[in-house]
Amino acid sequence: MVELVTRNYWWPGVTRDIGRYVEECNLCQRMKNRMEELAGKLKLSEVPEKPWTNLIVDFIMKLPVVAGKDAILVVCDWLSKMTHFVANTERTSAEGLVRLFRNNV
Repeated sequence: MVELVTRNYWWPGVTRDIGRYVEECNLCQRMKNRMEELAGKLKLSEVPEKPWTNLIVDFIMKLPVVAGKDAILVVCDWLSKMTHFVANTERTSAEGLVRLFRNNV
């Protein structure tokens, strides 16, 4: 915007005045140019050919303590939507999570 005005006009504080005008102008705020690139066309996700090749893994944390466990590891197969819920603790290490996954899924 500043470049367009300063092609033909100039006065002391031109940049400040243009910035103030744009901030207060309702139409300028609604019609702002996007600085980021536009998103491309959507692509379809590939459907897995067999179960248990694509997984969704998540944790449910901050649960009341029951039998020494206060979290749940959730593992879901993307194709069949079959889900495993594994009780664990929030303090379980990465190595412990690998063991839980191997033994329960």
